[in-house]
Amino acid sequence: MVSPFLFFADERLSLAELSAACLDGLLVPLGEGFMPADAAETPWMRARSLLPLLGERWAAVRGSAAWIHGAVSEEPTSHHVQRAGPTRARARSDARTVFHDVRLEPVDVCTIAGVHVSSPGRTLVDLARSDDAADQALARTWAHADALVRVSAEEWLARHPRFPHGRRATALLTGTTTR
Repeated sequence: MVSPFLFFADERLSLAELSAACLDGLLVPLGEGFMPADAAETPWMRARSLLPLLGERWAAVRGSAAWIHGAVSEEPTSHHVQRAGPTRARARSDARTVFHDVRLEPVDVCTIAGVHVSSPGRTLVDLARSDDAADQALARTWAHADALVRVSAEEWLARHPRFPHGRRATALLTGTTTR
């Protein structure tokens, strides 16, 4: 479906025409597409801009999902995607994308603009249990700024006590409540 606010290469305009519109200041890059420079960058726009990358089989997770949910304003340089469907899918070779083939449970997936995205609570858990310092810093900032998402993540961890690196996530999240 063609969006009036998002432009993708070869949908209505070629990549050269879209790039020229960027140089003229009419469009700005967003995800896998372009949007008008004066349009508001909403979670709907962010999610929809990743539709060509995610399709129906993949869900945005970790930093990509945090960006869609509005926890961070800068688009990640590489997008993390995880299998959302029951069948395995062949991951494309793409330098800007990190594919995770473990299935994301349907209860942990929300749909924004027709795109699968991990829920805010699950996204915060994944960031908090990561061994990447940037993911942990983002998790601390988001948990400190949004108590509802932090509580949702803590409840998710309580329901999944044997989840890999759950203790690391719990320690990080409980550390944010004492600040």
